[in-house]
Amino acid sequence: MSEIPQTDVSRPSALPTAKLSRGNAQASIDQSSSEYLDTIEEEWNKRVDMEVETLVDGMVDLVSLASIGDKDKFRIAQESFQAQSRAESMVRAANSLLSITHSMKLLLLLSDEAQLAHRRDAELKVVQEEKNEARQKVAELLDQILHPTLPTE
Repeated sequence: MSEIPQTDVSRPSALPTAKLSRGNAQASIDQSSSEYLDTIEEEWNKRVDMEVETLVDGMVDLVSLASIGDKDKFRIAQESFQAQSRAESMVRAANSLLSITHSMKLLLLLSDEAQLAHRRDAELKVVQEEKNEARQKVAELLDQILHPTLPTE
């Protein structure tokens, strides 16, 4: 029997009354922490993309409905209803985006600051090493340009 891998990522567990597919739950358990976090990040990105797409589509529809021309009362009432429904869906999408940003802020505030600091320090160390290597290469090239060696015959 395989052991559940130990990880620092908190995973939501299903209540006994929840109707979740068992195959998906097992796949979630078999993932490493980084794979699990990548999956969660992808889900957040999809939610944000979907809400932004709703806003863009709503704005495009509102602009197309705002055409000026000869219209009868029925057409005016129909376009008015369409504009109201599009505006309501845009408001829902904007509220959903606000909810997503609020959730992300909470995740950031409640996240492990030591891990964030460690990752930031590791990245800083890598960038400093790259900077030092680039400086050394530039110094060597400058040396070659300023003090060319004559070929010996």
